Amino acid sequence: MPKRMLVPYLALCLLPATAYAEGARKPSVTRIAQEQETVQKDVPFVPTREETVARMLGIAGVTKDDVVYDLGSGDGRIVVMAAQKLGARAVGVEIDPVRIQEANNNAKAAGVTNRVEFRQQSLFDADIKDATVVTIYLLPSVNLRIRNKLLTELKPGARIVSHDFDMGDWRPDRKEKVGDDTVYLWVVPASVQGTYRLSVPTAEGEAPATLTLEQKFQDVSGSLKLGNRRLPLAEVTLQGDAISFRTAEGSELTFRGRVQGTRIQGNVTPAGGQSRAFTAQREGANP
Repeated sequence: MPKRMLVPYLALCLLPATAYAEGARKPSVTRIAQEQETVQKDVPFVPTREETVARMLGIAGVTKDDVVYDLGSGDGRIVVMAAQKLGARAVGVEIDPVRIQEANNNAKAAGVTNRVEFRQQSLFDADIKDATVVTIYLLPSVNLRIRNKLLTELKPGARIVSHDFDMGDWRPDRKEKVGDDTVYLWVVPASVQGTYRLSVPTAEGEAPATLTLEQKFQDVSGSLKLGNRRLPLAEVTLQGDAISFRTAEGSELTFRGRVQGTRIQGNVTPAGGQSRAFTAQREGANP
């Protein structure tokens, strides 16, 4: 399905009246984004500029160790460049068989058929769980519809790059201009919201504590209850499965750890003291 469009919605608005002749199905915004098997031939195909493709892969830090999925891959240029220039393994998901054939031809010409694959299917049905990088150039409404799939099916730390369109209230981790284009980057965050039990070092020795975390995408806030005091957290950072924070009141404790399912494991350092290992177990979950 063609999707490399500079101004997709305006392009639809400017279609001539003959596009809606009797018996023709009027295209809708969502159908452009691969919701139907019938390809809308009257949607213009405008490829992403090579400079923008290169920056999309660059901002994601793609290397030979990555698996790149391009959802709505068109003529396969992102997939081919990821394999040819960066040595990555890459998969294109595209519903238009004409574009699939074109992409396969481009991969053959580039000599990367052993590192790429093109799948003719809806992007909403694609199995993306092994992707470490996902690239998209869709419409804003479609980005919102696919957002939950990306958050739940990709592993924490996977990178998502979008050409021109954001993800609503999911704040991008980076945003760059490439000529007239805009490139957005998100890092999929681990799920950390909940209440955790742990032990922390105090002047009197190890003491039980309760850690409460609230989360909206990668933005996290919370508090640490130690004895009768509830200490707010400051400088909370969550990137992928890596989390760090400190207590903002009382004797400062600095935590750095990794999210491992329902646990956070890492090290806690009291002000002026030595670092010690900690394990925080989320309540209501099996250890």
